[in-house]
Amino acid sequence: QVQLVESGGGLVQAGGSLRLSCAASGSIFSPNDMGWYRRAPGKQRELVATITSGDSTNYADSVKGRFTISRDNAKNTVYLQMNSLKPEDTAVYYCNLRHLGFPGGTYWGQGTQVTVSS
Repeated sequence: QVQLVESGGGLVQAGGSLRLSCAASGSIFSPNDMGWYRRAPGKQRELVATITSGDSTNYADSVKGRFTISRDNAKNTVYLQMNSLKPEDTAVYYCNLRHLGFPGGTYWGQGTQVTVSS
């Protein structure tokens, strides 16, 4: 089993910045990818950004140029630096870890609220 604990959410004004962190613990295998997803009120959960254990990244078009995902493999921690935040970034942000090989499995954190005021 893998446990994911997010931190860093909060309330910020439009144009501001926040940094989310997610620490993973338990039985973690490589290769894997870690990522951030979000669910805005009344909408489905959507991908924000992912990063593999080899540091390959992928971003949603809506956050490219504003958000940066990174990871510290030694600490099994993934970060999401969010700059130039917009009210439409308001959502619950979820951390995710996916084993890409044996033994498989996808794991989710409990979520952290990000609210951007206009």
